[in-house]
Parts: sequence; C-alpha cells; structure tokens
Amino acid sequence: MNYLARREHSIKELVTKLEKAEFEHDDILNVISRLTEQDLQSDQRFAENYTRYRSQRGFGGQKIRQELKERGVGVELINDTLEQADIDWFSLAMTVRCKRFGEQSPDDFKDRAKQQRFLQYRGFTHEQITESFNTGH
Repeated sequence: MNYLARREHSIKELVTKLEKAEFEHDDILNVISRLTEQDLQSDQRFAENYTRYRSQRGFGGQKIRQELKERGVGVELINDTLEQADIDWFSLAMTVRCKRFGEQSPDDFKDRAKQQRFLQYRGFTHEQITESFNTGH
C-alpha cells in the first residue's frame, strides 16, 4: 500500500518492487489481485497519469509509448490512452523546440539536424518535428 500512496504504479512495477523486498511470488499475485479488485491499482489510471506527467515534461507520444511498454502496460491500453489524451503533439513539439533552441528556425543544415535529433530523442514523430519548423511560435 505504501507504494501506491505516493503515485500510481503498473502491475509490473509493483511485482518488481515486491520481489526485491523478497515477498513470495504467490503472495505478490494475491495482493495485486486484491488491489485491482478494490480499484486501488489500475494500469489504465497509471497510463493516463504517466502520459500526462511525461507530456508536461516535454516528451512526445513515441517516447511515452516506449516507456509505458517498458513498465508493462499493454499495447492496446497504450494506444487507447495516447489517442484519448487531450494533447496537441504538434504544438508541444514546437514549444519544446522553441524552449530549447529559441523561436528562430535554424539557418543551416547542421543546426536543423541537431534540433531534429533532439526532438526525435524526445519522442516526436517526423510529421510533428517537420511541423515544428514550419510554424512560427
């Protein structure tokens, strides 16, 4: 319960934490099952909160998708969460680029490539990156 009091966790995260604390695997599964039944643990809630948190930190959908997969959230749930998130990824990409590099579009290929790599690392799609250069902030 202490783990869930601080923030939402995926089932996989809870299993990992409890295994590190050397609890029996059957006990872990029973506890997680009970928490899920009582709606104290929800992968859907975790995915929604995580998506909101990471997007507010300037990360794009592709990066968030990968991180949720690593945390054991199902692909279908990830897709639904990202679709239903009220996030303008194009605007976010532009905001992140302008915050990091300034509002002026890069003049030469080298600077543009550097900014594109940065946005790609942050998890934005090619279309979102391209659009972030085409529109003024």
